Amino acid sequence: MMERAEPAQKLYTRMRLWEFPDEYVIEPTDGSHGSSLSVSRVDGSMKLLDDVPECSSVRVPKIRTIFGVVGMLKLVAGSYLIAITERECVGSYLGRPIYKVVSLKVLPCDHSLKNSPVEQKKVETEFSGLLQVAERTSGLFFSYDTNLTLSAQRLHDLGDESKLLPLWRQAEPRFLWNNYMLEVLIDNKLDPYLLPVVQGSFHYFQAAIGKEIADVTLIARRCTRRNGTRMWRRGADPDGYVANFVETEQIIQINGYTSSFVQVRGSMPFLWEQIVDLTYKPKFEIVNPEEAPRVAERHFLDLRKKYGAVLAVDLVNKRGGEGRLSEKFAGSVQNILSDDVRYVHFDFHQVCGHIHFERLSILYEQIVDFLEKNGYLLLNEKGEKMKEQTGVVRTNCIDCLDRTNVTQSMIGRRMLEIQLRRIGIFGAEETISSHPNFDDSFKILWANHGDDISIQYSGTPALKGDFVRFGQRTTQGIMNDLRNALVRYYLNNFCDGTKQDAIDLLQGHYIVSVSRDMTPQPQKGGLEAVASFPLALALVLIGFFFALVSLRQVSYGYRHLFFSLMWTGMSIGIAAVVRTNGRIFCNRPRLYKPRR
Repeated sequence: MMERAEPAQKLYTRMRLWEFPDEYVIEPTDGSHGSSLSVSRVDGSMKLLDDVPECSSVRVPKIRTIFGVVGMLKLVAGSYLIAITERECVGSYLGRPIYKVVSLKVLPCDHSLKNSPVEQKKVETEFSGLLQVAERTSGLFFSYDTNLTLSAQRLHDLGDESKLLPLWRQAEPRFLWNNYMLEVLIDNKLDPYLLPVVQGSFHYFQAAIGKEIADVTLIARRCTRRNGTRMWRRGADPDGYVANFVETEQIIQINGYTSSFVQVRGSMPFLWEQIVDLTYKPKFEIVNPEEAPRVAERHFLDLRKKYGAVLAVDLVNKRGGEGRLSEKFAGSVQNILSDDVRYVHFDFHQVCGHIHFERLSILYEQIVDFLEKNGYLLLNEKGEKMKEQTGVVRTNCIDCLDRTNVTQSMIGRRMLEIQLRRIGIFGAEETISSHPNFDDSFKILWANHGDDISIQYSGTPALKGDFVRFGQRTTQGIMNDLRNALVRYYLNNFCDGTKQDAIDLLQGHYIVSVSRDMTPQPQKGGLEAVASFPLALALVLIGFFFALVSLRQVSYGYRHLFFSLMWTGMSIGIAAVVRTNGRIFCNRPRLYKPRR
């Protein structure tokens, strides 16, 4: 077990929320006897109280239990406090309990809005509506006792002084989901209320290997720098931060030893996009191609600072639109390749097809030298470091979901076998597959991990998850993939624009400004002013319905044939207009436009 220094001031683990007509009062009820926090419902101002205000017939509060304050957001006129109303303990991280957020509640502090102009009320309502989307954010985890934003190796390497700091001061900002929302609480010096929250995944299992009991944990930490939805956040920004960047840490604790292995995934590190336009697979567009080498260099420089050596595994197709992206990726890193930065292309679909994923062993043979050289973290029974990880494998496909999940689970399996041999649990030729119960639990662990990451980015569980879960492709898995692919299409085209706005608001990528957001926006003109996919679809269906009815009446006169052709022509014409102008019929973000 690792040695731990306790933070100077503990976080409150359970609180009572008093909802008075003019203020919220948050009272610690975990036995800590700390000061209560008062938050004005008029303007969101905060102050500490020694006692909860008295109730009266005029001030009758609603009372509920909360388990943490996520933070506060200020909009045009009001402020909004976000609290955790339900939690679930999902396991432990290095001996400390980890909780999953089951339910969030947005508490408006917007009474000042009553005296605001009508236009300001309208704008405030639009923004506050996005917070209702935020309440449904999935995959949020936290701990009151340990820093979940840091890997076991980085946590072990923290200096004693750093370990005594409040958890929010220790946290890695890029993995701190509520980093922006905590700013108001930080300004008010409310350390016991400052709860760091991570978005990602947390799963573990316990199983026997012979006479030994193994605890295996799998953690995902999602980077907030370029957070977003599948089609609206692709590639990198000019600073080298990439979409869907996730750090995955696999930890095993057995026989007194603790061993950790970290991998990362992230979109291809140059400026590219794939804007939805109602087609199933919109075209890939490379933006500012001349900037690609500079952006890639910044990305890999950042990875080297944080992880050491980097091996980039590119899984996309060699031909077609994906091939153009892969070619640009390979060309962009050409000048920075060295002993510490390697690039390997592996055409997943060409080699493995849709069912032969065991052929990933071909990829493993290409990267095993890097894995053995750069290793993993190993701590002995006293918490002393016997070995450390000095490099990281960076895996990508197009979405960094389905092919990436399968590949990372393979690498994780091989590394776990190496770790167990090093500790002395496995013999030279022994594998995870020779322990069926452990093997089944390990597959489920990675399948659930992949589903969580996929749901956050695409809205559906991962494709190809049956192979990770069962070790082979199944008919049911293929049918699930078909259904999830259709759901992704719907969400990408008709829902994710609004979800992207909510994410940008929460993460502080878009900061509300009264002067800007109260300025009348230019009116949309032409087709864009009336574009509505539901309306267009209804008109097409109505047209085909009347065409069919008229066609059945042709025997009563040729004029019915004319009407049938007219209705059919109208339907085809509307469909053609929608198809040609697909982008303006989709649900698009309207707040934050990333720099190019």
